[in-house]
Amino acid sequence: MSGFNRRGLYRMKQFYETYSVGSDFHHWLNVHVGGGQTPFVPPTATYFIPAQKSDNSIVSSLPTQLQNIDNQKYTFVSSLMTQISWTNHLMILSKTKTSEEKLFYLLLARNEKLSVRELERQLNSLVFERTLLSRQNVSASMTQLPQNLFKDPYIFEFLDLPEGHSETDLEKALIHNLQKFILEIGKGYTFMGNQFRLQVGKKDYHTDLLFYHRDLQCMVMFDLKIKEFEPEFLGKLNFYLEALDRDVKRPHENPSIGILLCKGKDTEVVEYAMARNISPALVADYETKLIDKQVLTSKLNQLVELFSTDN
Repeated sequence: MSGFNRRGLYRMKQFYETYSVGSDFHHWLNVHVGGGQTPFVPPTATYFIPAQKSDNSIVSSLPTQLQNIDNQKYTFVSSLMTQISWTNHLMILSKTKTSEEKLFYLLLARNEKLSVRELERQLNSLVFERTLLSRQNVSASMTQLPQNLFKDPYIFEFLDLPEGHSETDLEKALIHNLQKFILEIGKGYTFMGNQFRLQVGKKDYHTDLLFYHRDLQCMVMFDLKIKEFEPEFLGKLNFYLEALDRDVKRPHENPSIGILLCKGKDTEVVEYAMARNISPALVADYETKLIDKQVLTSKLNQLVELFSTDN
């Protein structure tokens, strides 16, 4: 065969060494799937609810998914590789280090059918690290949902907002950049509207941004705050979720989910506020600039240490 330059041959060799049988990647799958161990945080990027083991402990959705494909994890990986463009493969190889990261972005690129530009944006905005960190600030009713659907923080680097912007400015900017906003929150969302009217008693109330999630089959409401999280924000959020479930939700749909986007939060305050919150809710930061990877890595290491201590 002809037409291959030096760089192309090197990339093909790198691809083979990364994913072939006997590679670190396959060793990682063998340890966490074949060996029965569960990764600390599974990089799933899929829409599967974690299964339960016989001892009632949670099994990550990644081993569950792989084991359910006729126990042919090699076949699964081979099939996955053919569903992603070569350019996307090169992007993942060049911008990821661990097997967890690689599998996360491979599944993300396949499931959300990401273009090269979209995948590059997700890699640069550190979706993997932010997805892992998002597990900290969810209500108890959200713990059984797929762990990879939400992020913390959300990154809106595509917004051109002044320093002293209002909540209305933020809402209008997100709607103006709706395509990019949906790429950030996930392609499973369908936009239902902003300032969605809810009538309770004799008064009208309006949500900020309302979406429908096709995979979860429920409404997801984004409540926007331009200041640090306060416990009273949850009261308003729960009121809106109750109104949505009583008056808008259809019988076959699941309970609505609320995502409170704040410009900063004290994690301990969030933990106290969420401890007795029964509505499906998430409290997350939003940033208008890309975050340095070292900052998120440091936060992730702290979470790993906390998880290790608790166990």
